[in-house]
Amino acid sequence: MKKKTNEQLVYSTNENLSFEEEEIKAATPKPSQQKLKVLLDKKQRGGKKVTLITGFTGDPDDLQALGKSLKSACGVGGSVKEGEILIQGDFRDRVLGLLHDKGYTQTKKAGG
Repeated sequence: MKKKTNEQLVYSTNENLSFEEEEIKAATPKPSQQKLKVLLDKKQRGGKKVTLITGFTGDPDDLQALGKSLKSACGVGGSVKEGEILIQGDFRDRVLGLLHDKGYTQTKKAGG
C-alpha cells in the first residue's frame, strides 16, 4: 500500500521538497492471532467449486506467501485477490489441517 506524503499540498517555495510516495507496510499479526474462515464457494464461477480463505490481516506479501504454500500443498491452482485466497476445488478439510499446522489456531470452517 502506498501513501502520498504531500496529498493536500498545492504550492511550496521549499526547493528540497520531494513528492515521492512512501511505502507503508501493515504489520502482520502472529498466526495464532489471525481469525481465518475457510469456505466453499461456487457463485459466479460456472458451477465450479473453489475453497476460499478470508479474514487475513497484514502485509499482502505474507498473504501471497501463504496462498502459494497452500496451493502447492494441495497440488492445484488458485489465486490471491483482494485479501482472499482462492484454491481451485473443494479442499476445505485439507486447508484447515495445513493452516492448523502453520499455527493458525483460530481458523474455522464457514458455510455449509
